[in-house]
Amino acid sequence: MAIPIEMPKLGNTVEECTVSRWMKHKGDPVASGDLVVEIETDKATFEINAPVAGTILETFFEEGALVPVFTNLFVIGNPGESGDAFRPHAAQAGAAPAQETNASSKPAAPPAQSQAAEIAAASSAALSPRARRFAAEHDFDAARVVGSGPGGRVLESDVRKAYHPSPPLSLDAKERVPTGLAAPAEGSGAGGMILSADLTEDLTEPSAEISSLREKIARRMRESLSNTAQYTLNSSADASGLLNLRARVKAATRLPDININDLIAFCAIKALLQAPDVNAEFIEGRIHKHSEVHLGFACDTLRGLIVPVVRNANRLTIAELALKMKELTAQAVKGSIALDDLSGATFTISNLGSLGIESFTPLLNPPQVAILGIGAIQVKAIRREGKVEFIDAIGLSLTCDHQIVDGAPGARFLKVVIEKIENVESLCTI
Repeated sequence: MAIPIEMPKLGNTVEECTVSRWMKHKGDPVASGDLVVEIETDKATFEINAPVAGTILETFFEEGALVPVFTNLFVIGNPGESGDAFRPHAAQAGAAPAQETNASSKPAAPPAQSQAAEIAAASSAALSPRARRFAAEHDFDAARVVGSGPGGRVLESDVRKAYHPSPPLSLDAKERVPTGLAAPAEGSGAGGMILSADLTEDLTEPSAEISSLREKIARRMRESLSNTAQYTLNSSADASGLLNLRARVKAATRLPDININDLIAFCAIKALLQAPDVNAEFIEGRIHKHSEVHLGFACDTLRGLIVPVVRNANRLTIAELALKMKELTAQAVKGSIALDDLSGATFTISNLGSLGIESFTPLLNPPQVAILGIGAIQVKAIRREGKVEFIDAIGLSLTCDHQIVDGAPGARFLKVVIEKIENVESLCTI
């Protein structure tokens, strides 16, 4: 019996996934548990395995297609069976299905009175979500736009190009553009015509559509700035203890690898327990303070910024915390991290110290009300007992939401963090 396999629901906020790579194709035999296809969300890559043994009867989407959840991806059955009954309709799937190879299996033509509705539905389905959003925001009919995506799918760049047609070029400008000169959006000639004098040397790379992860990061950062009242406090802490403890860890082969970032994360967790006002979320006008610390930490990956979350971090030893952060980092970089490990943080840290940044302005990740930025360790002159001394100091930048955390409570929390860092050798039992 033929069994359809659907695009799974990989989290409450995931509505569609991209078909990344087919490992099995139509006609291939599979055993139960065999990897059939890899799919991607905007944060990670996942595998879909065959639930039963059999033969791949049909695969319904090409690689690169964006497929809504709960839509049939492929069919497993016995050799000779047909999987066409499970083929998703283009209007239902909202993505470009793989082309049918059997002409006799094409559906009959719809009645004449419903042809207009069918064409409109198919046109809407051929639009990517961003293309559909752009067309709606600009009240633009994209039905006749020719798509450049997989299976003729209309991308946002296609709609933008149609919505903003290029201005006319003079004859001289047309001859010079192919030589490597770039034309501006509007020229100085009559009616915006681009003249040869308007052309400039094109030193830029061809434009490329941003990834879904980059789009989500951009949207979240815009929302962060528009919905909060952010301010940043900058200070520094004596890093002598951090460096001493790190040196001891490196010298002792029996100890797990604990780096500076792990130590500061541990200090921040202890500070949150002592000054819990910033371990909170601001949701729909209400403040939710947390007794448990779910620590998010910014992670740089090839796909973009990802923030894994260590749940109940306040219950972990420094060795357990370091191990957990390294496990989540490896999964995030590989793209195999679970969606549950990317949500639910109550406080976040972001470390740019390894890149030589002394201080910066970390942006909040709402509904959290604070985020701690960690800078580089630099030699700094301080006055102690009337004498000037030079110490290794680490930069700290705390951003808070002034709607919830006033300047004084924010400064008090940062002071506690500094105290923990400067006494880290007694704080951590290694």
